[in-house]
Amino acid sequence: MAASRQRPLAREPDPDCSFCPRLATFRDSLKVAQPEWHNAPVPTFGALDARLLVVGLAPGLRGANRTGRPFTGDFAGDLLYETLIEFGFATGAYGASFDDGLRLASSAITNAVRCVPPQNKPMPSEIACCRPFLAATIAALTDLRAIVALGRIAHESVVRAFGLKPAAFPFAHGAEHVLVATASGDAAVNSANAGARTIPLFDSYHCSRLNTNTGVLTQDMFRAVFGKLRERL
Repeated sequence: MAASRQRPLAREPDPDCSFCPRLATFRDSLKVAQPEWHNAPVPTFGALDARLLVVGLAPGLRGANRTGRPFTGDFAGDLLYETLIEFGFATGAYGASFDDGLRLASSAITNAVRCVPPQNKPMPSEIACCRPFLAATIAALTDLRAIVALGRIAHESVVRAFGLKPAAFPFAHGAEHVLVATASGDAAVNSANAGARTIPLFDSYHCSRLNTNTGVLTQDMFRAVFGKLRERL
């Protein structure tokens, strides 16, 4: 599978976005402490013709917030990109840096919250405030055929972006849901002139070091999610 066009997919937060005051203040403090880091909203990484969208929680402090690319620079990225390469959703070698040359193949990666939160814990109001950017990304992907949510917060944010209620689509590792977009919700996920979107959502525990170290998520469990997905795409 050929690597796809790599450029921003949709409307992204401004580099100095102040929609969430707590997150903006935290970023400002990091700009002083670590001026060489990215320290800004982390844009979606991937292709306009992506058939797969992977949605995580938020940038890691020393991962994406440092490097400026989702899941790049921390342990979660090691497992995610290794798995994407294995199943043909990425090409090249993951070098844990923005300029490692890795390319996504018909896939894209984003986060439910685009800015790094203190203690890696965004507030519900911050998740809701950032959801329009998630919905805009989904809407821009006219070839989208599947979404993988890494963790409950990502799962619920995707469901809400479709105008649906999370209670009707409970999160569970390995679960598959069919999301049919409604006209309600925080922002439309429907592509222009494409009608209502119907997209399968696959759930996985987040590939964090905590989850893998405690055995909540094993490599085989993670691979099984993408193996099932590969069969569909």
